[in-house]
Amino acid sequence: MDVVQTLWGFCNTLRHDGINYGDYIEQLTYLLFLKLADEKGLELPDGYDWATLRALSGTDLLDHYMATLRELGRQPGLLGDIFAGSLSRFREPVNLKRLIGMLDEIEWVTLDVDIKGEAYEGLLQKFAAEQKGAGQYFTPRPLIRAIVRCMWPDIRESLDFAVHDPGCGTGGFLIGAAEWMFQVTGGRLAREDQQRLRRGTYSGGELVLETRRLALMNLYLHEIEADIHYGDSIAEGDPGRRYDVILTNPPFGTKGAGEVPTRDDFTVATSNKQLNFIQHVLTILRPGGRAAIVLPDNVLFEEHAGRDVRHLLMQDCQLHTILRLPVGTFTPYSPGVKANVLFFRKGLPTDEVWVYDQRTNVENVTKRQPLTEAHFADFVACYGPHATPHPGNRQETERFRRFSREEIAGRDDNLDIFWLRDESLEGSQELAEPEDLLGEALTRLETAMDAVNELMAILGNDGGMVG
Repeated sequence: MDVVQTLWGFCNTLRHDGINYGDYIEQLTYLLFLKLADEKGLELPDGYDWATLRALSGTDLLDHYMATLRELGRQPGLLGDIFAGSLSRFREPVNLKRLIGMLDEIEWVTLDVDIKGEAYEGLLQKFAAEQKGAGQYFTPRPLIRAIVRCMWPDIRESLDFAVHDPGCGTGGFLIGAAEWMFQVTGGRLAREDQQRLRRGTYSGGELVLETRRLALMNLYLHEIEADIHYGDSIAEGDPGRRYDVILTNPPFGTKGAGEVPTRDDFTVATSNKQLNFIQHVLTILRPGGRAAIVLPDNVLFEEHAGRDVRHLLMQDCQLHTILRLPVGTFTPYSPGVKANVLFFRKGLPTDEVWVYDQRTNVENVTKRQPLTEAHFADFVACYGPHATPHPGNRQETERFRRFSREEIAGRDDNLDIFWLRDESLEGSQELAEPEDLLGEALTRLETAMDAVNELMAILGNDGGMVG
């Protein structure tokens, strides 16, 4: 049985009831959690459970479903987190009844964790592909797996080992880290380590309540109970824990920007969200902790605050590796975006940076030629020994080059480094793809807007920033 196709096919029916893709997955989350709770024998408030809903129909079902959401949203712990602020989107009771019936036909608890997880991930991926703007919540899984293989987030390093994503979206990086741990150990972990793996190791932050809910459910289906904080990681900071590994893909663009965070632990005052995410990661990493962060091209070459943050990063951390991602990496979610992954370790200054160019003379990622793990196989091999790459053991290749800190300083700390001759530009009169041109234009526009914001902040006009 193809669970994803079954669940997704019903979504088309619900669209006639005014329920869009995102609303459908949200309603599915509520009902699926109730079904799992019923199968696992979890204790719920009397009368607000799966069996009660299953026995009702018509307006009685709609009314009790809304009452159930309200009651469960008041409960403590994961239950309250899943149902916090939940609302019914159903107008026709027959559609709610059909969805309950469809879920009831599947004995979810007997499904392998991979099937349950992949089913839900499949829905999230379809949602990200179909819904404009949803790509910010969904990082391509081949990229996540490649990053995790390089970062080696082994919970056996210490008893309080912690993995964090301050902009976790639907939880892809946290799930990728947990799945990697299962794979490298073959599931053979001491009981204490298994308990830490399932509860206590993984945490994140998410600004959007509905997305946080999806992340909690996604992790729960992968048998991980993570602590996902609801709030603005940049504005609020994290005065509590420090983390051994941070994996994150903060939202791109300038939406929501315009204000300079009032944080004493930020060295550079800027309204640029990505630059502030870098500063946030620097703050919450433990000494010796390591991070991988996905960032758009403009972060590598922006002047003023951009240059200051890059200088700070290389002063406080060993920025050892930059991966230039293929154009179209985020297709179909955000086609045309040009991005990179920065890998660094906190505690020692940067003495050299290795750059891997997986963009120049690489075919663009498209719907017909999607991103696969094969795209990153050579990079993972070049990256070297797990967790902490040893530059002395690295070998330069056509695509992998070393640049000393002195060379980078000579570039005014501009990290937008490339050296391969772009064969597509030689003798070609063809224009680039429209989405590539749009992505390039957006990058330049965002860089210009950041410069305007900085200038206005310098002039003291705090209230009139562009955002």
